[in-house]
Amino acid sequence: MNRLFPRIAVAALLVTSIVAKAQKPSDDPVLKAMQAELDREKAQLVLPGMQRPYFIEYRLDDFSSYEAVATYGALTREEEGRQRIVRVTVRIGDYTFDSSSGRGDGAVMLAPQENDPTAIRYALWTATDEAYKNALRAYSAKLAAIQQFQATRVEKDLSQEKPVVHIEPLRKLEIDRKEWKKRIVEASGLYATAPEVRSFSDQIQYSTANLRAMTLNRYLVNTEGTVLRYGLSGYTDGISVGGQAPDGMSLARDNGSVAATAAELESWPAFRKRVLDNLKSIDDLRKAPLVDAEDYHGPVLFSGDAASDVMNRLFVGNVEADRPDLGTAARTSGAYASSYHARVLPEFMSVTDNPLEQKFAGQTLLGAYQVDDEGVPAQPVDIVTNGKLDNYLIGREPIKDFPSSNGHGRAAPGAPAHSRSGVMIFKSSRPVPVADLNNRLLAMAKEQKRDVYAVETMGGEAPRLLYLVHPDGTRQLVRGAIFDELDNRSLRSEILAIGDDPYVNNSLGTIPQTTIVPSLLFGDIGVKRANEEQQKLPYYPPPPQAK
Repeated sequence: MNRLFPRIAVAALLVTSIVAKAQKPSDDPVLKAMQAELDREKAQLVLPGMQRPYFIEYRLDDFSSYEAVATYGALTREEEGRQRIVRVTVRIGDYTFDSSSGRGDGAVMLAPQENDPTAIRYALWTATDEAYKNALRAYSAKLAAIQQFQATRVEKDLSQEKPVVHIEPLRKLEIDRKEWKKRIVEASGLYATAPEVRSFSDQIQYSTANLRAMTLNRYLVNTEGTVLRYGLSGYTDGISVGGQAPDGMSLARDNGSVAATAAELESWPAFRKRVLDNLKSIDDLRKAPLVDAEDYHGPVLFSGDAASDVMNRLFVGNVEADRPDLGTAARTSGAYASSYHARVLPEFMSVTDNPLEQKFAGQTLLGAYQVDDEGVPAQPVDIVTNGKLDNYLIGREPIKDFPSSNGHGRAAPGAPAHSRSGVMIFKSSRPVPVADLNNRLLAMAKEQKRDVYAVETMGGEAPRLLYLVHPDGTRQLVRGAIFDELDNRSLRSEILAIGDDPYVNNSLGTIPQTTIVPSLLFGDIGVKRANEEQQKLPYYPPPPQAK
């Protein structure tokens, strides 16, 4: 039995209570205008001698954002904005074969910010006219293109789903702008003012702190009868500091906290400590030796933080089932296109994507949602069971063996929906306490009579904080390394053990997502020195600091 089910039931009860307290669809002026125009277009939209649309979808994205940036102890930018975008999708043909191409069919247009029904309907009418004409052209081109292929896909172009009515309260930006501007200004100037780091402050070349906040209220109606109004919000604080090593190598630390509400962001003492730790690590990296020039192959221990970056890069995108181009026999695109029912992870690992998991260890998960962006209720999907790939994440565009959506069609503001993850949880049937995981790494160093590696954080695809672990148990920070042959084969064959310390990686991108991954011990990963041309050091010292 899936251990997440009790929490799913609780989440479902919460949704029921929210909807019960929210407005009815008929009470919302935006939904009323959208539904009225949809009904009119459904009845009248057809050009003489042309096909009538079988499916029309209206989506209005009401997006608000706020950002404040401070550099070197002074506010450098503050911006607040709001934009409404309508996206209209019109499909010609039928569910089996239609005008869609998978490349963002339809039309997009700016919408009025006021709830003026006539203005909203005019924006929808204009976009619908363009989308319909585009669909007619695309349908003719697709009919011609399919004649080139002897065999075509048997999967439908759009899965037929039950209509859903789901109304949530509207979201709004809730942030103490004055307090946060004060925080980021002070944070960006700590390199020069904090006694803990003043001894090397002249080695810091840049120091920037920022706060970002966003809310999205999304309205959706379609000709199947689905009516939605729901929202999401996200807040993130960040610090970016950097300098150079004596040999010219660029050094940087960039991180922060991400939360669903401003109240859940880290406190000022925690943010201040983060900044100071990052500054100290820049100084440590300046003094750290370059990684050995001789290539290494052997054990590497990834913290949960580093492991989540690895899994986001190598695993997550490959189980998001985007249909390949017309005429392609592959099930989906990506590295796991032919891995259905094959082993992609060790047999002691399983992976579930559960958008209904709203909290984990008391932390709100940004990737959680109740209904996806195509109007399909969210559901947990067991992607990998005991190492074998059992499922893909599917939106309403079917692929081989998956005729229906499993509630993972997601869209950025104004963009078309694609199959995307929500809350992806990696777990083990044999989790190992973190202390034992470190002891196992040390035992491997002693057995092999050489240094091994542990990575704490990543910077893109390269390790940002990488440590040599000596056989005597001491650790030494090194710099200038990249991983070699860290790929999907490594995920399948080289993970020896998983920790009991799940790390929550909340990502506030164009589509909020969450990945939860514990520490991972790999048996054989390549580590080598990066072949990068170093930058020249500054010719002059920085300006003197004010006293």
